[in-house]
Amino acid sequence: MWKETVSVSPPYHFDRVLERLSLDPLHAVDLEKREVKLPLRNEEKQPCIITVQATGTVDHPEFLVSGHGEQKAMLKEVNRIFRWEESLQPVMDHFSKTSLSVLFKEHRGTPIVLDFQLYHCLMKCIIHQQLNLAFAYRLTERFVHTFGEQQDGIWFYPLPETIAKLDYNDLRELQFSMRKSEYVIDTSRMIAAGELNLDEFPLLSDEEIMGKLVKIRGIGPWTVQNVLLFGLGRPNLFPLADIGIQRAIKHHFGLQTKPSKEDMLTLSKEWQPYLSYASMYLWRSIE
Repeated sequence: MWKETVSVSPPYHFDRVLERLSLDPLHAVDLEKREVKLPLRNEEKQPCIITVQATGTVDHPEFLVSGHGEQKAMLKEVNRIFRWEESLQPVMDHFSKTSLSVLFKEHRGTPIVLDFQLYHCLMKCIIHQQLNLAFAYRLTERFVHTFGEQQDGIWFYPLPETIAKLDYNDLRELQFSMRKSEYVIDTSRMIAAGELNLDEFPLLSDEEIMGKLVKIRGIGPWTVQNVLLFGLGRPNLFPLADIGIQRAIKHHFGLQTKPSKEDMLTLSKEWQPYLSYASMYLWRSIE
């Protein structure tokens, strides 16, 4: 096993990160130890468990990263997931002068953390469509427990090749709707067959990715925006149709009714070019 200490630019509030990760029952989070175990895969797609433990503070963030597998490649993945190479200070400075300044002061240093793999993010977004959060997490948990794999108590999402071989009824038995079963399996078949190459997505623009994904049955703009945000960490996304963001804006600004699309566009002008952070902090305000 290898170990390495990593220091990152402040502010960085890892305890807030762990709180949010702990909402998902599939994540192996220990709030007391201030650590999370990441189910990553190496280049051969073999499972590797990487432990990330906070040893510093918000203003002096430092981490002990340990695990098996190729150290350089695994550290690169951990950096990507936790956005350690991107300073949050410019974001904090920007929002200190906006109508969200109170939220950004309260949640200061909370980064946008990525889902552990892009395929895992896409599957989760499809499963979560039009479901309340509690049932969405339950359904995703059943999906992973049934078709994924477990190592040392840590659950790994299934590979697209595994899901591509399923029959729609395999998911129906887990309480998936017929349509959602088709969306998950058909999309996985496209990925397994090489018709949809997720590896090229980091090199494409938001518009190019939107154009590729919305052509796929069962994937709409809301799903793509969430993939761009939590799969790729794109900085300037604001899902106008997201009910959680609408609720958070209504609560934050003391509105009588939920905001219209026009209201949201007007309010969000001053939050650019960091709309993704506005989205994240608004979600945090009602979680």
